[in-house]
Amino acid sequence: MRMPRLTALLTATAVFTTALTLAASAAEVHVLNWKGYGADEPWAVAAFEKATGNKVVNDFFNSEQEMLTKIRTNPGLYDVVMINAAFNDQAMADKLIQPIDTSKLPNYADISKDKAGSPMLDHDGKVYGVPWVWGLTALAINEKSFDKPPTSIAEMWDPKHKGRVVIRDDAVEAVQFGAIATGQNINDIKDMDAVKTKLTSLMPQIKTFWSSENDWNQMVASNQIDIGTYWSGSADRAKTHFKLPVSLVIPQEGAVAWLDAFSIPVGSKNVEGAQAFINWMIDPKFYVEWVTKVGAPVSANTKAVEALPADAFNRKVMGDPEVAKRIQFQAPITDAQREAYLALWQQLKVDVK
Repeated sequence: MRMPRLTALLTATAVFTTALTLAASAAEVHVLNWKGYGADEPWAVAAFEKATGNKVVNDFFNSEQEMLTKIRTNPGLYDVVMINAAFNDQAMADKLIQPIDTSKLPNYADISKDKAGSPMLDHDGKVYGVPWVWGLTALAINEKSFDKPPTSIAEMWDPKHKGRVVIRDDAVEAVQFGAIATGQNINDIKDMDAVKTKLTSLMPQIKTFWSSENDWNQMVASNQIDIGTYWSGSADRAKTHFKLPVSLVIPQEGAVAWLDAFSIPVGSKNVEGAQAFINWMIDPKFYVEWVTKVGAPVSANTKAVEALPADAFNRKVMGDPEVAKRIQFQAPITDAQREAYLALWQQLKVDVK
């Protein structure tokens, strides 16, 4: 029996109105992060949205300075932002981020004490960043170019790799890398002339300056490079997820270590959703799946790391006390230092032959 036309119209209108209501009630969580860095994994986003009813909207940056600019010029747009802990002070001082109520984050209790208590994230008893993952800027090699992995940072300067070496296009990271190569503390560089001389001698070896994980992976996939600076989590992803011939090398001279944390920008329109998202990202269940499916840095959540197999890289190697002795965590730098590093780096790139 056909439904009377008016009844059918009213029913269709009700269904349409209900659909609009449901769509409107799905709160959005706007997340600012590196592309391909956990928060935008389709399976993770789908699971979070199903569990919480929040819809994730991702945006991306390619440098910490770009990240800060995006928060500054888009007040109220973002609910969650991933910030390298060394830049958290600057974001807080510029009133770009707000204190986080960690009592709303059940998984926060399992964050390692040294990471949770970092003075870069905890200011006057208020938490401005929730430790998420940490890792290294070390070396990664194209396995096709080596019979056995090198042990020294000096391999970058070996003439046999001329034109097949890459380094990230980031002034701070490059100068700190130069500090390690000259036996100095990355957070207390006494001899900038030595750093300049060392990096200048590296320039003839360089094929290009990379900016994104995709840049690095494409070059190794096409066998254009032998060795270069790379992030530990990215090297793990390259091997685990993309099946590329990549191995991470933590040289005997050391490596730059970094701690990434999630913050909530001032003006967030969905603080509750932001808290739920951050708690999801530090959950051991998410982390183990991320490592297994994709490859990832080391979780700041001790239970998450303990949930990995005993021989997993992020437990066996990154948790090795001997490795810990030779890594240096980045600390905040002043505007004057950043400007000096940038000036040096720009000059080096101009002079590259």
